[in-house]
Amino acid sequence: MNGIPVKRISLFLGHYGSGKTNVAVNYSIFLEKSGYKTAIYDLDIVNPYFRTLDGKGMLTDAGVRLVASTYANSNVEVPAIPADNYAMIDNKNEHAVVDVGGDDRGAYALGRYSEAILSENDYSAFLVINKYRFLTRDPKDVLQYLKEIEEAAKIKVTAIVNNSNLGKETTEKTVVDSVGYANECSRLTGLDIAFTSARRDIAEKLKDIGSPVLPLDMIKYGSWE
Repeated sequence: MNGIPVKRISLFLGHYGSGKTNVAVNYSIFLEKSGYKTAIYDLDIVNPYFRTLDGKGMLTDAGVRLVASTYANSNVEVPAIPADNYAMIDNKNEHAVVDVGGDDRGAYALGRYSEAILSENDYSAFLVINKYRFLTRDPKDVLQYLKEIEEAAKIKVTAIVNNSNLGKETTEKTVVDSVGYANECSRLTGLDIAFTSARRDIAEKLKDIGSPVLPLDMIKYGSWE
């Protein structure tokens, strides 16, 4: 698996703007292509704009099952969580990737599943970080944010994903320059860096950055990527 960790349940948490949804979608496709029957669950009931459903075409083409609220992409902020979400717990024959809502408010939705996830004890909880997101530029802010979402989600984060990017302006240097920041976040939190994620054309150029690299195909949100 190129050093990228795989558990039956993979949770992706992160600040708004961290790019966690894009990472979660691509990670689920990575699992499916690696031979794991995979479903992705959208628990983001806070932000109506950037949701897993935007990657439906990519997911369908890869054979990944998508579970999302009927209100996704409707711009209606209703705390509606599909009953099918419980399959992430009950269906042990399927790997579950979970896109958790941003910030501690979004993490509360995960709380109702945390006891069962902890009981199975076959999960990764990835904190997606972005050096260039203004609210998490300081590793000390990342540490505080980590504490808040762990309390809300009722589950401990197990590793960090470095998804530092500047959107369309991202270059190889953008990612390389974030390595020191990611390492400091790792030191302060005591969490390993599970992998670095970067747009596919950039990922192919990244070498010797100290962590595995997950190439990203970008989700199109409306008229922009």
